[in-house]
Parts: sequence; C-alpha cells; structure tokens
Amino acid sequence: MYMSKMFVPTLRESPNDAEIASHKLMIRAGLVRNLVSGVYNYLPLGIRVLEKIKTIIREELDKKSAQEILCSALQPKELWEESGRWSDYGQEMIRLKDRNDREFCLGPTHEEIFTNIVKKEITSYRQLPINLYQIQSKYRDERRPRFGLLRTREFIMKDAYSFDKDELGLDKSYKDMYDAYSKVFDRCELDWKAVLADTGAVGGTGSHQFMAISEVGESDILYCMECNYAADREKADFMLDKTSAGEQQNPYEKIYTPNNTTIEEISNLLGEPYYKFAKSLVFKVKDKIILALIRGDREVNIIKLCNAIGTIEEYVQMATEEDIRRIGSEPGYIGPVGLKNVEILVDRELEYLKNFYTGGNEKDYHLKNVNYGRDFTGKIVELANASAGDKCPKCGKPMKMEKGIEVGQVFKLGTKYSKPMECNYLDENGASKPMVMGCYGIGVTRTLSAIIEQHHDENGIVWPISVAPYHVIIVPVNVKDETQFNKAKEIYEMLKQNGIEVILDDRDERAGVKFKDADLIGIPMRITVGKKIGEEIVEFKRRKEGSIEEIYIDSVLMHVKKCVSQ
Repeated sequence: MYMSKMFVPTLRESPNDAEIASHKLMIRAGLVRNLVSGVYNYLPLGIRVLEKIKTIIREELDKKSAQEILCSALQPKELWEESGRWSDYGQEMIRLKDRNDREFCLGPTHEEIFTNIVKKEITSYRQLPINLYQIQSKYRDERRPRFGLLRTREFIMKDAYSFDKDELGLDKSYKDMYDAYSKVFDRCELDWKAVLADTGAVGGTGSHQFMAISEVGESDILYCMECNYAADREKADFMLDKTSAGEQQNPYEKIYTPNNTTIEEISNLLGEPYYKFAKSLVFKVKDKIILALIRGDREVNIIKLCNAIGTIEEYVQMATEEDIRRIGSEPGYIGPVGLKNVEILVDRELEYLKNFYTGGNEKDYHLKNVNYGRDFTGKIVELANASAGDKCPKCGKPMKMEKGIEVGQVFKLGTKYSKPMECNYLDENGASKPMVMGCYGIGVTRTLSAIIEQHHDENGIVWPISVAPYHVIIVPVNVKDETQFNKAKEIYEMLKQNGIEVILDDRDERAGVKFKDADLIGIPMRITVGKKIGEEIVEFKRRKEGSIEEIYIDSVLMHVKKCVSQ
C-alpha cells in the first residue's frame, strides 16, 4: 500500500480526554476515532490489527475443533426470561422495543442464544460434545466508559460455548479452551497470568480469568511465587489468622468513646491495633438492610458480599443514616449486639477473633470484649478482600499483588442455562438429560489495548510482528530523486511478491516526518532508501530494538523474512 493512498490520520498531540497510553496512541496513530462516550469507529490500521488478533483466535480454536457461527446482536426478551436473567442482569443491559411493542436487548453476552440453537438442533448423545463460537460486537450500558477500549459500551468479543454429556466432558472442554487461550495470548506476545475468578452475572461453578499485566488494569491479582496460586481479588482466598482463637472470653463492657467514630480514631484512643476492632458496614439491598461485619484492618469485597446474599452489585447501596437509626443503631457507632430487623453477615475471620471491639449502637459508646456466638450471631461468610502480604491459602507463603487487564475468561456453567431452557439430550438408555455447558470469552478490542499498553515507548506503538498492521515500511528519503524512488518501488514489489505486508511512504514530506509517523504507528521494520542507494545500500531498522543497520539490497528479503518468522 502506498502511504499517500492510505487513510491514516495521525496526530502529534494526545487528546485531552485520553488518560492511558493505549488510548492516547490509538487516537494519535489513527487506529480509532471516538463517536460518542464509550463507542468507537475503527479505522484501517485498527481493523488490520483486529483482524490479525481474530485470525490467531480462529487458528487456535479451530485446533480444538471449535466451529464458528454468527448470531444476531438483537435478542428477544423471551429467551432471557427462560434463563431467569431478564430482570436480574441489571441496568447494563440495553433494552428496546420494536414497532409492535415486542421487547429485545442488544446482546451483552450470548449464553441464551447459543443454548437455544443447540436445544433445537442437538438431540442425541451421539452429537456431543460440540463447541461453537462467534466473534461479534457486544453491548453494555457502562455507567462510566473510560480508558479507551478497556471499558466501552460497544466492544468486539469472541465468545464460545461447549456442550457436553457430563462433568468429565466439561472438564476436557474447559482444559482445551484454557490451553487455546494460553496460546492465543502467547502469540499476541502478552505478559499474562491465568487466575481464579468469580463467575459474576454469567454464573456457573468455576472460572479463570486471563489477565494482561499492566499498571492501568482495573483488576488486582493476588499470586504466590512459591506454589503458583493466583486469583483475581474478587475471588482471592487467603489463610485465616487464628492466633487468638484459643483466648479466654472476657466479659464485654461498654466504654465511653466521645467523638471517635472511625477505626483510626478509636484505635488511636484505645491504643489497640486495627485488627482488634470489628468494622460494621450497613448496606441496603432493595428493601432489606444488611450489616456486614469485618475485621478493622480489612476491606469488604463487594462481590463476595453479593455472592453471600445472592444479588448483583447494582442492587447494593450504602444505608442512609435514617436506615441505620431505624435498626436501632447510631451512625459512627454501629455494632452487631442487640440489633433488630437486620441480617448480619460475619466475615469468617471474626469467628476466630476473641475479645474484640465494636460500636455500641449508642452515640459516644463502643463495646469491649465482644465475641461471636456469645454476644451476637450471624451468618458466617467470606467478605474480606485479600491483600498483598496475606498468606497463600495453599502453602502459607506471603502473596504479592499486581494489576491486570482482563482479556479473557473461561467458565464452567454446568446446567445453569440448559436446565431452565430445557436444552436436553437423550443418553444411551433413551433418558433425557440436561447438557453440561462451558462458556469462554476473549475481549478482542481489550486485547488490542493490552498489547499497546505492554508494547510502546516514548515514540509510539511497538507492535509484535504477529499483530502488526504491516510488517515493513519503506521510506525513500527524497521521493523526487528518481533513483531513490525507483529502488524503493523495486524493494516494495519484491517484498509484496514474497508475501510481506509492506507500506511504501511515497509522500513528499521531510524524512523526519516520515520517520516519526513510522515509529508512531509502530511498523516493526523500516527500510530507508537514501544517498547510499547508488552503492546498493539501504538502512534497516527494527522498531523494537531502535538500532539502524546498513545492509545491501540483495539481503533485504533475508532480513525481513528472519524478523517475520521470529
């Protein structure tokens, strides 16, 4: 492709609303343009990279006998009612009606659609297992779209669904997809980790997320260097502190603590460490009041809270002062002892903590030597966030924490969708049984962003060769010099004939401008045709390394092929 014919609207400055490197560089390099908040148009270079990523995905999934289909993004309400998710999914679902007042949604995900297809077409155990996938746009009404393509209202996703006879079959399908994902992200040259994850709104019995390590990631990853345990913070477990479990219980007493309402204030007043206090957080879930009790040095994990009460994050809000007084307490002095008309959730670590402090449900008073089971009861659940330094639940060694961008996730759905939607098969004995399902997603546009986050420098994008929009850019220093331009065209045609994706920058611009654009858009190799062309010498530069090497024209193809094959 000749650069003069290409639609690559590069920018010298970053847009004011771009906060992270990938967003800035995608705009500056002319890959995308914003339409409205959280919605993007993809320009030619962006499309080429996306297609490279899709090709990698297709190749790896095809190796696992997955078959590609394409479903409608417009989904009828009836299928979502069959699964029970129409009212549960929340406000992220974009709902609409047609002219006949029939209700639809723009698909945020496709479990119901794939299940419906298989339900109608697969009847016998002889037709199983089967794995179907698609690469298609998804729609979610994000409350705060941000970070370019990392959190948007419309995004491109690869979603696959496996259907098996039993759990053993699901285990194999899950492993196949886990292995395929590992190869996909390796080929995209991402630094990634697979971590245990919460199943969220999709549901199921088990899940792993694939995280691209990045400081701009919205997910925290806890991992152990000793035994390779790794989990998203929403799911991460840790070894409980049971050091005080054997202490004798002391009588509890009320103590005067005027104007000390926070853990920090009461800790300073009494000279006790944070972990000796039970922090009380009051939530309102629809019309129900929930008291979450957690150790003072811990933070509540809202996803674990949702799982404990069987709801979604959208329906959980902090209680008002009026709500708190209605259950017999006082803001700033909340505690579990003596409360009424409230469901008490107790983090499992408090079961082993003896003689701790809580609010006294009375202004200016706290309680000392409170003990679970003696002074109050509640449902023991997992509520606490794991943190860096917590002990690994498997081997007990301290865990580390990093941030990551979620680029993929695999789920064991089991019969969550097949049972209510009656997606059944007849077994060897003619008995009808629900199919056992798995679900597997890759964020294609998120993967693009993650690659840029990990592969850029101060001059622009540094594409891995596997996903680069073009392999080589040829830059004649002076296009008006016939010798330079003609040799540049010869090299261009020679590379094209050998299957190399190449750009010829034929613009009548200064060489420095061309070099800056080549670096900005991140083409892996640059061949500069300049004053030494009479000696059959050109400059060869690998974008990743930055060094420039003089080579003879007859060795250009060898150098390029070597780089492409690496």
